Amino acid sequence: MKKIVVAFIASLILIPISVKADEGMWFLMFIERLNHRDMKKMGLQLTAKEIYSINNHSLKDAIVQFNGGCTAEIVSKNGLVLTNHHCGYDAIAELSTAEQNYLKNGFWAKDKASEMKPKSLYVRFFVRMDDVSKRILSKVNDKMTEQERGKAIQQEMALIEKENNEGGKYVVSVRPFFQGNEYYYFVYQDFKDVRLVGTPPESVGKFGGDTDNWEWPRHTGDFSMFRVYADKDGNPAEYSKNNVPLSPKHYLPVSLKGVKENDFAMILGYPGRTNRWMPASGIEQNVKFAYPAWVEGAKTGMDQMKKYMDKDATVRLQYASKYASTANYWKNRQGMVDALTKAETAKTKTVQESKFNVWANLPQNIEKYGNIVGTINNYYAKTNLKSRHDNYLSQLMRTASYGGTAAVLGNALISFYKENDAKRTEKLPEITELINNIFGEFHAPLEKDVLAAQLNLYTIKGAEFGLSPMMSKLKDDNNGDFTNYVNNAVSKSIFSNKESVLAFMKNPSPENIATDPLYMISIDLSAKIRARSEEQTKMDNDFARSYRNMVEGLRESKLNLVQYPDANSTLRLTYGKVRALPADKRNDAKINNYTTLEGMVKKYKAGDEEFDMPKRIIEMNKAKDFGQYADKKGFMPVNFLSDNDITGGNSGSPVLNGKGELIGVAFDGNIEAMAGDVIFDPKLQRTINVDIRYVLWIIDKYAGAKHIVDEMTIVK
Repeated sequence: MKKIVVAFIASLILIPISVKADEGMWFLMFIERLNHRDMKKMGLQLTAKEIYSINNHSLKDAIVQFNGGCTAEIVSKNGLVLTNHHCGYDAIAELSTAEQNYLKNGFWAKDKASEMKPKSLYVRFFVRMDDVSKRILSKVNDKMTEQERGKAIQQEMALIEKENNEGGKYVVSVRPFFQGNEYYYFVYQDFKDVRLVGTPPESVGKFGGDTDNWEWPRHTGDFSMFRVYADKDGNPAEYSKNNVPLSPKHYLPVSLKGVKENDFAMILGYPGRTNRWMPASGIEQNVKFAYPAWVEGAKTGMDQMKKYMDKDATVRLQYASKYASTANYWKNRQGMVDALTKAETAKTKTVQESKFNVWANLPQNIEKYGNIVGTINNYYAKTNLKSRHDNYLSQLMRTASYGGTAAVLGNALISFYKENDAKRTEKLPEITELINNIFGEFHAPLEKDVLAAQLNLYTIKGAEFGLSPMMSKLKDDNNGDFTNYVNNAVSKSIFSNKESVLAFMKNPSPENIATDPLYMISIDLSAKIRARSEEQTKMDNDFARSYRNMVEGLRESKLNLVQYPDANSTLRLTYGKVRALPADKRNDAKINNYTTLEGMVKKYKAGDEEFDMPKRIIEMNKAKDFGQYADKKGFMPVNFLSDNDITGGNSGSPVLNGKGELIGVAFDGNIEAMAGDVIFDPKLQRTINVDIRYVLWIIDKYAGAKHIVDEMTIVK
């Protein structure tokens, strides 16, 4: 009777879980086998080879990773690049001054000679990929420790990367998938001469600010434009006036036909990270310990930055990008806490894991899988406090430059002064570059206050897990208020500003670095965030093995039929359709899948940091001066919704119709979708896109830069 019951339970838990067509971040090389039939039913008119081909030009040749973090697309035969405004934010801020503020006022190059080169900006083209799972996994076995396994895998990865880089012509990256159960290599080509072509003012590109971020309805013109340059033979080259616009293998035609409900929508891009396999106890840890600490730590840093940014235009430019990035994740993590709690995601995962545990403890499975769930739950229970502590400390290090840079620069200088005169001369340019990078966008009074505020917060909130002896003593000595201590430390430190570092180097006393007050703080904090006890190391190893085996077991048992791996900044395709959310009285649109310029004007608040807008746009809206970019119903579209499965890193990704024509640029998700990194919600999860007609209208009609539009292939 017992065998019958066990067999019956096993049959129940092996019933497949269906995956919706709009869920998934898919490898391009598997499109034909896994997705093409579904995509054709939904409206795709391209062949699989027109999407991904190694030997012939295809859609993948028009998609680039933008500066290592976002996505962008090539939209002309002359290497014109379209991405999000917030993706180009760093570059635009770098090229701006208080007198010539391109962030505030916008910029449009009147010709190619007027295009501007930021200091550091590159795009990465995807060349090809392949499966090397069998090769790599043949080098490991279950008797290895995680350290031995990792070393063997790294050695084989290095060989694969060397075999495929063609003497340095390509960048090759081998990446793990499904928690180390599969491995693929990716071949890329980087182009480093990328120049700013155009950007709308912040009041367009960032309209709505933090208030509207992750929200719908949305009215943000989140786009900017760049151009890729190459040498005369079309090869990557360092910046030179002799370089010429790149002639790409493929570029995207641009459609003015607009979108409507249920239209096919396809997105290609570089999604950053998802955790769709995350265990229930991991979700609980994030919701109750990690993310609340992240949110509070980020807000503490933001508040101090903003205090100085509001007083000084130069400081505002210096910290614009850092503040925007911190604010983005601050709201994202709070949204994730709310969404994961509301969706009861941990409870859903617990049910799945309970079924898995039944399967894992069947006689044929128990040896490999029997204790996995228990090991994972134990790991999270014992690391909850550490997770909270580490997130407070990581936000300190991210928002307070003094938190980490003094250790980095101090160690570099110690090493530098141990060298002989000849070596010092050789290494001086490296040291100089490091100093310039650290203090390039740096305002000492701001940094001082951020460090003090973060230390005050961290030493209180991280104390339950345990502070370092140094931090504990400083907390006690200063009654938990680091304001005066930090003021004094900065006034005495070699590392307080660029001038004090250069003064030190004119008359160096390297032995004094070790007792420098900012260096001591920085070294202590850096050591704490890296520290691992023997117990922690063992738990980490046991967890890594168990997590990898759980994913393997979930796939083997068919309890989870997800065929796409988690996002990890590799090129993926997601497909779905234009799809409305339930009616919302805040949106003046006839159907809640788009927004209009009229709705944007209704949000207008003169002089407001988030909702101000150019008066010319207000006047053009009143006159209905939309040109060829108006919807056939007469309104000017701004943003629209699709149900594509995306995440951070997809910012700037092209939204394509069934013919592979550009209809929009992805830039955000709705707040209800914040659980999406862990679990896909087919009912409420949406991608927010800039309508390409609004992009072209801003360029042509508002900015008067019709020559840029004329470069593109427009489909009417």
